[in-house]
Amino acid sequence: MIKKIVIVVAVILFTAFSLNKKYKDGHYSGVSRSIYTQEPYYGRASIVIDKGKIVKVDFFIRDSVLRENFDGAYERHFAGNQLYIQQCRNDWKGVQSYPDSLIKHQDIDKVDAISGATWSYNIFKASVKNAMISAK
Repeated sequence: MIKKIVIVVAVILFTAFSLNKKYKDGHYSGVSRSIYTQEPYYGRASIVIDKGKIVKVDFFIRDSVLRENFDGAYERHFAGNQLYIQQCRNDWKGVQSYPDSLIKHQDIDKVDAISGATWSYNIFKASVKNAMISAK
């Protein structure tokens, strides 16, 4: 009787642990242009999963024509166009904040877009989904 109880408890604990482990441990990367297929930009997300949890996320957007990463100084390419300069600033905030938000929420569908940073959000989300295909 005690042996049966121990086996049942072990199965329950194993099942509970398995359900909490959302992703397979490892390093994963994904690349995507999202819906912006006519633009020269692509995003790359690198994700580290440990004990079933996302513990590290690196993300950047690359301009394949200029051969440089989109960063806080990228707005220089739009000197004189205040609308595009502000757009660059908004999207740069997104590039910087989306990885931490993913670690916090552990689910790309729970990461909210920053107002005015939909472009970087869409590229981030698509890159993460591409990376996570192997992690499920």
